Amino acid sequence: MRSCTRWRGLPLRSGILLLVPPLLFALQLLVFGPRLPRPAGTGVEEQEEGAVAFSVISIEPERNSHQRRSTSRGPGLLQEEEEEEEEVDDGETREGARAYEDENEMHSRQVGPRTLEVQPWVAGKPSFAAELNRIVTYITKPQLNCSSVLSPGQPQASQPPAGSPDWLLCAEDWLLPAADVPCVAYSFSMDGGDAEFLKTVSGLGCEVHSFDPSNSNASGGHLGNSLESNYGDGGVVSRHKMWLEWRAPRKRKHKTRGNQGSVSQTLADIMAALGHHTVHFLYADLLSAEWRVFQNWIESGTVQSVHYLVATVHLQWAGFEVGGADEEVLRYWFSVLQGLQASGLKLVHSSAGEGRSVLKQTVANGHSSYTLSWINTRR
Repeated sequence: MRSCTRWRGLPLRSGILLLVPPLLFALQLLVFGPRLPRPAGTGVEEQEEGAVAFSVISIEPERNSHQRRSTSRGPGLLQEEEEEEEEVDDGETREGARAYEDENEMHSRQVGPRTLEVQPWVAGKPSFAAELNRIVTYITKPQLNCSSVLSPGQPQASQPPAGSPDWLLCAEDWLLPAADVPCVAYSFSMDGGDAEFLKTVSGLGCEVHSFDPSNSNASGGHLGNSLESNYGDGGVVSRHKMWLEWRAPRKRKHKTRGNQGSVSQTLADIMAALGHHTVHFLYADLLSAEWRVFQNWIESGTVQSVHYLVATVHLQWAGFEVGGADEEVLRYWFSVLQGLQASGLKLVHSSAGEGRSVLKQTVANGHSSYTLSWINTRR
């Protein structure tokens, strides 16, 4: 009897022992389960209440101590070598920084195109005749009529004279410099070709600067390759044996007021050296260098610091550092003129020069040169 009871209790004890591991595992899940890592959720609904989710992104500019500048290239332009960065000592660096700040202050107020936009072909394809007709039509059609003008050699405003003078300055009251603002005038011309212009702006009482690298006659004012100013001495002409450059020097040294300058400098550097933020009247006969100079003014924004511009454009050959087929050159010239217009200049007068040669070809509907008068309506 006892034997039977012993054998019947064995299955019960064995079953209880078999239930112990599952019970222990279940107890472990209850105690430690909430601490187990959960799969990362992708939705906002899976975040715990009150939790804050954010990302931190760090962006640092790529630094390159050997950066180089290159001029824009396009049809009608010859390639230029890249300019190398100049290494200067601490003194020159501080001086350059001050000049750069002065120049930057002037440029920060300027709004306009920074690159020259090459215009599409007028006929949809290269055509010398079509491109010539477009540019001649453009430079012979004034965009603004002035009822009151300043004529060559005449500092008093009057009605437009009869005939076709070489240039005219629009003398509308809203366009002339304010009476309480000292006006500044620059002239870039050789062999006295700017005499009438100098007479006009001197009569207005402007601070006048004449630039001529061939000038060897000190007929009053300053002379030499130094940039000295008459500091507002109205009517006095400061003469500088210097010329305009369209490229930044390979070893650029910023000039401050009164420092010695090179034989040629950019307009921005000349203005910075003389302490001018604005040139109210500017005359330029640059003997075919005008196209690259204009491009530099457009891309640097310097043109927007010029209120009145009288300039002679030469069409008999492509010009300095301008190349390509004839129709490409014509399209480049037109693109430069469009860049001036986009910068705020409006044509008020056009005077044709002598000769009928355009890019060494004799033409019936064009002249070898034109003297153009612009006014900046965005000042």
